[in-house]
Amino acid sequence: MIIGSHVSFNKNNQLLGSVKECISYGANTFMFYTGAPQNTRRIPIESKYTEEAFSLMKENNIDPVNVIVHAPYIVNLANENNFTFSISFLKDEIKRVEELGFDKVVLHPGSHVGIGSSKAIENIVYCLNQVLVDTPVKILLETMAGKGTEVGVNFNEIKEIIDGVSNKQNIGVCLDTCHIHDAGYDVSDFDSVLAEFDKIIGLDKLLCIHINDSKNPIGAHKDRHENIGYGHIGFDNLINIIYNDKIKDVPKILETPYVKDDVDSYPPYKFEIEMIKNKKFDDNLYRNVIDFYK
Repeated sequence: MIIGSHVSFNKNNQLLGSVKECISYGANTFMFYTGAPQNTRRIPIESKYTEEAFSLMKENNIDPVNVIVHAPYIVNLANENNFTFSISFLKDEIKRVEELGFDKVVLHPGSHVGIGSSKAIENIVYCLNQVLVDTPVKILLETMAGKGTEVGVNFNEIKEIIDGVSNKQNIGVCLDTCHIHDAGYDVSDFDSVLAEFDKIIGLDKLLCIHINDSKNPIGAHKDRHENIGYGHIGFDNLINIIYNDKIKDVPKILETPYVKDDVDSYPPYKFEIEMIKNKKFDDNLYRNVIDFYK
């Protein structure tokens, strides 16, 4: 099982810190942003941290092929008002990913902001064809919940984008369990969902899965993640997804909420990964997380 979570990447020790955090959770892969997802501030990549990180990854059987980078939220390829910025900034992010030694970047397709999905898909295709040139990096389009004017709410929209991309070997999909549940897919019958995905897109394009429960009922189009087993998807359904043989080689990444008390908030990933490995729901998750970090 290839299982991990979102981890931090900061100026103090960059990728080395990300790897150490991953190991502390009992994970064998991870996902990170190369800088804050909401702004353009980026620190230069320091090779010494990268080299140390790769040595530590090797010692702990973390395969770089399974490591995922997430593109910043501020990139919106769907609306032409952002073309110049989005293309330039995404190209720069891809260069940083190459410098760090990875090859998979998850990207939210974008929001059409009133121009309609059809035009937005044309725009996304245009931008991706500008970006995916002379790079080994693959863009993984994330399935979206349908909040606001998001594009990529169903497999057909994702398929349309993929069809328009020239470099097919550089495009894939990241399936988010909370998002597809909120978009209206019944993940309690995940084999049927995978069959539909395979028919429309092809399972060979499924290169990452975000494992999240949902605070909302199916079809709510809200996109509010919940801790594993504490939402409307449920623990057993998520376990069935994670352990599905058809996707056993696909990296699975937790993006569940931090656990909060009156003072601070704490990552739940160590305990959620233990639940997943043991296939046993922990109804004291919140208390255990708080006690561990305090």
